[in-house]
Amino acid sequence: MEGRILSMNAGAEKIFGYTGEELIGKKRVSLFSPGEIVLQNVEGWLNEAVKNGVYVGKTNFIRKDGEKFNAKITIRPLFANGKQNPQTGYIGVTEVIDEEVEVPINFSTKLIKGLAITRMPFTSASLLPIFAVGAYFAGVGDDLFNITNFILCIFGVLIAHLSVNVLNDYFDVKDGTDEENSEYFQQVSGGSRAIELGLITLKGTKKLGTILTFVALVIGGIVLTLTNPANVNSVIIIALAGLFLGYFYTAPPLRLVARRGLGELTIFLAFGPLITLGTAFAIFNQDLASSEHLINCLLIGIPMGLLTTNILLINEFPDMNSDMKTNKNHLVVTFGKKNSRWIYLTILLLSIFSTYLLANNVEDSMILIAAAILVIYGGYIFTVLYKKYNTRELVSANWGTIALQAIFCITVSLTLIF
Repeated sequence: MEGRILSMNAGAEKIFGYTGEELIGKKRVSLFSPGEIVLQNVEGWLNEAVKNGVYVGKTNFIRKDGEKFNAKITIRPLFANGKQNPQTGYIGVTEVIDEEVEVPINFSTKLIKGLAITRMPFTSASLLPIFAVGAYFAGVGDDLFNITNFILCIFGVLIAHLSVNVLNDYFDVKDGTDEENSEYFQQVSGGSRAIELGLITLKGTKKLGTILTFVALVIGGIVLTLTNPANVNSVIIIALAGLFLGYFYTAPPLRLVARRGLGELTIFLAFGPLITLGTAFAIFNQDLASSEHLINCLLIGIPMGLLTTNILLINEFPDMNSDMKTNKNHLVVTFGKKNSRWIYLTILLLSIFSTYLLANNVEDSMILIAAAILVIYGGYIFTVLYKKYNTRELVSANWGTIALQAIFCITVSLTLIF
């Protein structure tokens, strides 16, 4: 159901130039298509095949040697255990044709291509904590923070997050992690796969990541000129710490993601306390270190960082076997899928407890609504993880964990501002 190749006949080997041994259980059918066609058309083809029982169309394919050719493609849904049971995959038949086939690429697909390369939709994990800090200052008083710096922080962190995403993809390809990983869940784990799809080259990925980092640093420099002098040193230290952790999360020689828990700790710090404290130091109009707001901004970041850590953790489940092969020794590799369920629950419980501490410290009982969401919705997600941790059905919990972090951050922001 994720596109992984489970079988191919001699005709397919001849057409595409690969042997079955090279692909079966190792690669996905997206390998055969130009990346923009995959983004724009494949989901629609599959949906039509499921709806009507078959999809027939014409497209461009790519052979192993890079040669493009025109083909007729027929796709049918596959029910290995009988049609009365859930669908297990698809079967496709490719026929080489002589006629010229043009597959027009929409402008919207080109935009989606940029989103795919940078994984922009996942930047909510870094942006929502910034909004929470802004909401906090807006809720406790007037003229406490610099609006211009607040906006610049949003753009600076956004660009920095994109740069880290791109560079992480670069290093995951360089160290062979993406090459080994054929079991990832599309969109939620396994990276962007932009290089694999041909949306961007390895060299282009490194260049884009470098450019985005430079832009983030420029924005950071502007932020410093508008920051209260008492807070400047703290902003510099936190910003550099964030960039350091983001870069060396996958980059050698540290490769923190491979060091049995340091990767998860990195995500907690970078997407929690570092973002909320860094934002607070940058936008607060007074000396933050000597104010009561310092601890509150720290407490805002703790549950948000923990929930983002759970996003990482649950996305490590489908990647475990391939990550093990490339010594990407994160917590799920270290403890195994079955035991790592309890790590997820522990982090969830810590996020609930830290939310209680936040509500108590800012004396706002409405924040307990966010804690209740963690108990109810987070508890439901854990039950899915508990039962489906080793199956494809886990994907609903992957998406649920992403949604939980977003809903929590938005709820906290609304309660703080009102």
